[in-house]
Amino acid sequence: MEKRLLLAIVLSFLILIGYQALFVKREPMPEQTPEQLTEIQRQPETPLPKKEPAPKEEAPQTTASEDLEAVAGDGEEQIIVDTALYRAVWSNKGAVLKSWRLKEHKDPEGEDLEIVSVQAEARGIFPFSLRTDDPAFDQAINNAFFKTSRSKLNLTSGQSGSILFQFADGKGTRIEKKFTFRDGLYDFDMQVKAWKNGQEIEPSLLWGPSIGNPRPEDQKKRFGGSPGIAIHAGDSVVHVEERKYKPEQSLFTFVNWAGYVDQYFTALFITSPQKTSALFIQDIVEQTPYFYLSVNHTDRVYIGPKQYDSLKELGHNTTKIIKYGFFGFIAEILYLAIKEIHNIIPNWGLSIILLTILIKIIFFPLTYQSTKSMAKMQELQPKMKAIRAKYKKAKQDIALRRKMNEETMKLYKEHGVNPAGGCLPMLIQLPVFWGFFRLLIVSIEFRHSPFLLWITDLSVRDPFYVTPILMGITQFISQKMTPTTADPTQQRMMLIMPVIMTIFFMNFPSGLVLYWLTNNILQIGQQYIMNRISQKKKRESHGKKRKK
Repeated sequence: MEKRLLLAIVLSFLILIGYQALFVKREPMPEQTPEQLTEIQRQPETPLPKKEPAPKEEAPQTTASEDLEAVAGDGEEQIIVDTALYRAVWSNKGAVLKSWRLKEHKDPEGEDLEIVSVQAEARGIFPFSLRTDDPAFDQAINNAFFKTSRSKLNLTSGQSGSILFQFADGKGTRIEKKFTFRDGLYDFDMQVKAWKNGQEIEPSLLWGPSIGNPRPEDQKKRFGGSPGIAIHAGDSVVHVEERKYKPEQSLFTFVNWAGYVDQYFTALFITSPQKTSALFIQDIVEQTPYFYLSVNHTDRVYIGPKQYDSLKELGHNTTKIIKYGFFGFIAEILYLAIKEIHNIIPNWGLSIILLTILIKIIFFPLTYQSTKSMAKMQELQPKMKAIRAKYKKAKQDIALRRKMNEETMKLYKEHGVNPAGGCLPMLIQLPVFWGFFRLLIVSIEFRHSPFLLWITDLSVRDPFYVTPILMGITQFISQKMTPTTADPTQQRMMLIMPVIMTIFFMNFPSGLVLYWLTNNILQIGQQYIMNRISQKKKRESHGKKRKK
């Protein structure tokens, strides 16, 4: 029974990780059109529901002179915001974001990582465009030249500064966007005010199309989901990937925050939950899908890595944007533990090894009890076979089957054997294994982090497949050393498992393979010690019997 349950556990684990590896397809980046679209050719297919202005105690009114006063820029110009963490390029045409490059994170060419997708240039719609229920009004304000308060903002040593974008046509349309940046932080404050026909309205803010510029060849090396959105409403977080977009499941209300995400980075919008709605939009142009996130009532924005510590400082449970999975609380505990280890030993590969050793030590009592139970079961196999032979017709006779079970349980009781003793410790450890798996998949700390020699990035697969092959070999040795109650045919079938796991792990991040390889090596050492202890006890037991 122990062997069957162990096989079920291993197969369950392989199904979980194998499904994602084999069946989760990554959408290729759409081919870019050679010419930039200068006007919004069409609105996204999914319309926003009509929004009623939120009730206010005192609705601000513009004066007649303000309505008639035109404010605009002379032409398009770029506004640069430079901090220690990023370099942002804003355009006064629509007061939109054209570039946001992270200085501490690099692309495959070694350049500062660009968060704004190149699809924005091709589509002609950039992040921080505004959206209302009037397409003509949106087109006018998103292509208008805004007057800016400055052309450049350099922030150092914790400084802060603001940029104000203003536009008014003198006929009742007025838009103001104010952004306040702080050096050393990825987040910034923003205020958007809009008037239409002299009346204040509440426009939505667009992020998109998509996020970042992953290359197809780089995506194949990584093991993670495709870009999409994360919505926090109430106490739950909903993740929707671009490839799983459904128009009927794209509108969210009472939103605490909404973010456009990929495996490691996010554009996160913190909002007022009593008023806020968010919409996931698919816009198909010439058979090419473009995806956007639309959010209203935004007052704070974070554009940067999905780094646990940085997100925690934001509050609002923004760490939940990191998709740790079903056993997320375990993954968070493991993250905090490995972070402490890394503070002492600044190598993430060595940190993985040390945390694996620590986990093995913690679970040693359970593993030891499991091994003892399986060893006792193995000793009882001759008697178990005798009972099965005695009741060989039990399959057709319910009464005989009941007697066989009663005699089997009596045998277990006489020898102090718990038939589930070899399985329960494995079930208890499974959530930890899965938590570690998710931790290594989604934590940005492992991105571009080298270990030793040929392993230069723990977040992608081993380029020479050395560690997966070693993992398969150690899995085979560990399996051969572990006591088993299976018959010879079942044992031969189980020998296929190391081969299957090796094939699966060839495409897994090298950090995850390193964890499993280390675990196997420790298991071999542990099993060797326990086998020696078991053999010693047997010799002592036989010696006492001879003396008698």
